[in-house]
Amino acid sequence: MDCQQAATNGGHHNDGDAAEWKQVAELRVVTEAQDPACKEEDDYMLRRFLRARDHHTGKASAMLLKYLKWKPSAKPHGCISESEVARELSQGKLCLQGHDRQGRPMIYGFGARHHPSNRDLDEFKRFIVHVLDATVARLPPGQEKFAAVADLKGWGYSNCDIRAYLAALEIMQNYYPERLGRVFLIHVPYVFMAAWKIVYPFIDDNTKKKFVFVSDKDLDRTLREAIDDAQLPEMYGGKLKLASPSPAK
Repeated sequence: MDCQQAATNGGHHNDGDAAEWKQVAELRVVTEAQDPACKEEDDYMLRRFLRARDHHTGKASAMLLKYLKWKPSAKPHGCISESEVARELSQGKLCLQGHDRQGRPMIYGFGARHHPSNRDLDEFKRFIVHVLDATVARLPPGQEKFAAVADLKGWGYSNCDIRAYLAALEIMQNYYPERLGRVFLIHVPYVFMAAWKIVYPFIDDNTKKKFVFVSDKDLDRTLREAIDDAQLPEMYGGKLKLASPSPAK
């Protein structure tokens, strides 16, 4: 059982509708017939794959089979340890702290701390898996999604890394479906929009609406409406002290 699986609720179907759970059972039968490893995944996991493919059992099964093939190669020990992503962690580009008003764990990302000249793509992919698993482990009972703030203050062309953005997007969409609740993009410089136009077509239609650009004039109101003052980082006017490591020089 891996990190993502360990943090998922058990198989008690006390939420959702009976018709959907019936489809989940059908998805399990179809998928287990092709890959017995599906037995290790709980019904909530299967439901997320089903929802990600708009309740089309065949498409959901194909997606799930791809995940089951990816999982042992991407996480041969079940989890990605900190030592395997030490360089990425040292840069302080992502901070996993606090929850929004819906109880979703928050990820705060700082785009200007990422430099493609100083990254190994394989380590970056492991880092994304490590962060997603750590975030899933913070989910409260009954919550399956996380939320994020992407702070692009100071972002410039030296930070632009289309390959890394697409790799992160692929991992999240293909292997962690229906986990993302919302991303606020804040302090967005005009030059970032050139990168966004390249990445945007690769985002699933269901996911596109979860990315919300927030103007500076609406920033304080938007964050406070979404996040309680005690859970809002100090840099945005709240009371939460971020324990993010200082980025490496």
